[in-house]
This record gives sequence, structure tokens and C-alpha cells, in this order.
Amino acid sequence: MMWWWNDWPVHWAFGPFFMIFFIVLCAAMMFIMMRGMGGHGHRSDNRSALNILKERFARGEITQAQYEEQRRIIEA
Repeated sequence: MMWWWNDWPVHWAFGPFFMIFFIVLCAAMMFIMMRGMGGHGHRSDNRSALNILKERFARGEITQAQYEEQRRIIEA
């Protein structure tokens, strides 16, 4: 019974299904990757900027007034 492999309408019936499945799979993967990267990068940038500011204040590179002003800008 080789009619399954030799009958072209059967392949045409499943072809669009697999194409739609592949597109949905790619979209889901993109959504998961974008969602995972969304909020974490921005928070880590703020935290590292605040840490750098604290280090500069600790080394005496900036005054307390400069530290407070820049901290308010970073946390805004």
C-alpha cells in the first residue's frame, strides 16, 4: 500500500499545517526570548550605574551633594 507516499493531494493537505506550525513555533520562541530580555537589562543598568556612583563617592571623587543629585537622576 504505497498510495500514501505517491498520492500528491495528501502532501498538499499536510504541507500548510506544518508551515503554520513552524511559523507559530518561531513566533513563540521569539516572544519567549524577547520577554526574558525585556526588564532585566534595564534594571541591571540602573543598578550598575548606582554602584559606580557609590564607588566614586567612596573614593572621594564627588561630593555628597553631587552624589545625592546624581542618585536622584539615576533612580528617576
